[in-house]
Formats: sequence, C-alpha cells, structure tokens
Amino acid sequence: MNEKKDLRTIFNLAATLYEKERPGYPDALFEDIIAFSKISDDGNILEIGCGTAQATLPFARRGYSIQCIELGANLASIAKQNLSRYPKVQVIVDNFEEYPLEEKNFDLVISATAFHWIDPVVGYQKTAKVLKPDGTLALFWNKHVQTHVSADFFQSVQNVYVDVVPEMAKRFPGLIHPDSIPTPVKAEIDQSGFFGEVTVLKYSWETEYSAKAYIELLNTYSDHLALEKEIRAKLFKGIENLIETRFNGSIVKEHLTILYLAHQIGS
Repeated sequence: MNEKKDLRTIFNLAATLYEKERPGYPDALFEDIIAFSKISDDGNILEIGCGTAQATLPFARRGYSIQCIELGANLASIAKQNLSRYPKVQVIVDNFEEYPLEEKNFDLVISATAFHWIDPVVGYQKTAKVLKPDGTLALFWNKHVQTHVSADFFQSVQNVYVDVVPEMAKRFPGLIHPDSIPTPVKAEIDQSGFFGEVTVLKYSWETEYSAKAYIELLNTYSDHLALEKEIRAKLFKGIENLIETRFNGSIVKEHLTILYLAHQIGS
C-alpha cells in the first residue's frame, strides 16, 4: 500500500472526532448544486466518500435517493446512524474505484472533501460512466484560508510547527488569502474529456474553536494522525498552550468552500 492510500484510510481511526469537529458545508452550496443539476425530486445521487454524512444529510432531508460509498468502516457506521431516518439512503463500505456500479444510473455524483483520494484517471472516467447522459458532477472541498481575523494566530502557530515538526512546517509554510487560492480541479475535469464547461463557485464562512476543540480538529487530519504519538502530543500541547495563553482560549478559523460543477457530456 502506498503512502497516499495509507493516509486515505487513517481517517477511520478518528471517526468520532471527525463527526464532532470537522466543519460541514454552507447551505447555499447545496441549493446551488440542486439548481445547476436540475435534479428532479425523485433523482438518484451517488456520493463518493461520504465520511460521517455531513454532506449527505442536506440531500437526504430533501428526499433524494442516495447511494454512498465510504472506505472507512467506522466512518460508515456513524454515517448509517446519522442517516437511519432516511430509508432511501444506502451506505456501502467499499472502495469506489473497484466497487461495481450500474452505468448511466445517477443524475448527480457528489464528493465532499474526498475526491482527491481517488486516482483521477479512474475517478473521472468511472464517474462519467455511472452518470446519466448530461448528469452532473459536483466536487467540493473546504479549504483553510487566512484573513486579517486569523493572521496573528496562524503566524504564531507556525512557530510551534517549526520547533516540533520542522519537516511538516516546510511542506505547509502557511495559509494563503482566499483571493489567491488556486482551483486546480477545474483543469483536471477539463482534461478528463468527459465533462462540459466547469463552473467554479466559492463560499466564505467562519468557525470558532476552543483550544480543546481545535486540537480535536487537528486530530482528524491525516498528516497529523500519521505523526509519531510522542511528537503529536508535543505539537498539540504547544498549540493548545498558545491558544490558551495568547488568544484567550479560542480562535476563529476561516473556511473557503470551493465547488466545481460540470455536466457529463451526454452519450
């Protein structure tokens, strides 16, 4: 198993914290997906990597039939609990690349902060095959960005990373302003040749975290979970102390959600 696949499965170890602390997605995003796709009330949705169902529930509440594929059994277990009131939603524990799916069966395919784990050569081709002609692909991610609200904290916390995990600090030199964030997935979709013009939408919002909650959030990130236990504990202690002593026990984190929408080229 390669490093990417190792990191891909590590979220499953922190399923409960993932459910508790990972931010969801803005309501406007789901309305925009529905409007763009023109999905009917009895439409059929496939979700790739549903996690604990944070992005599934807004569609489930609207009555759509949804088939979810989630690699992590612990994450899927929580998703099933969260979706237990919705009989038209099915959660399957499996690998999207290998799981057999009926072709031309879905009106809409969604993936929330998960599609980057899929081999793009396989992912776009298989997605196009399972979509109905002119069906819609909707991929979206929460990106961590820096504005004037959080600049002081993220500049300060970088020093903790430099002291404890200098190699990680080199790979992630800091957050960027939302106006400067790239949108590489648009080029990926274009280059796949399976979809029409790509629409990119962005949503800015904020979440406040206590020191404890922020550490729990970090405990859901694959690169942090992959650290040796002692190193991770030292890093988290330093970050928690920073928030408690310099930022009055809480910080505000800005999120930029980027949504990519495209219609499958009908066949």
